[in-house]
Amino acid sequence: QVDLRESGGGSAQAGGSLKLSCGVTGYTRTHCMMWYRQTPGKEREAVAAIDGDGARRYADSVKGRFTISQDPIDHTLFLQMSDLKPEDTAMYYCAADLWMTAYQALAPKPPRPKYWGQGTQVTVSS
Repeated sequence: QVDLRESGGGSAQAGGSLKLSCGVTGYTRTHCMMWYRQTPGKEREAVAAIDGDGARRYADSVKGRFTISQDPIDHTLFLQMSDLKPEDTAMYYCAADLWMTAYQALAPKPPRPKYWGQGTQVTVSS
């Protein structure tokens, strides 16, 4: 069982930065950790992933602006978001699954992760 709890959402101006955190319990190196986001009326989309080998992948829409990382001691997951755009406005979710690679997590139709946090809202104004 993996428990996930996000924090750090909020409001920012376009061009600004925010850092999301996700507290993790039950993590093992066989887990792939991910950030997803969702806007009303749309499906959740994978934003970034980091797997047990440390490989990272990003959605094209955030590449070069967002960075996923994980604390090696307590396994807290982070998403550093820079150069924010109004279209980044969404509910952001931390997610995890076993035996998934970062490549698989950001594939065009990735498998749906098994474990989810409750989400944290990010709002970017122009």
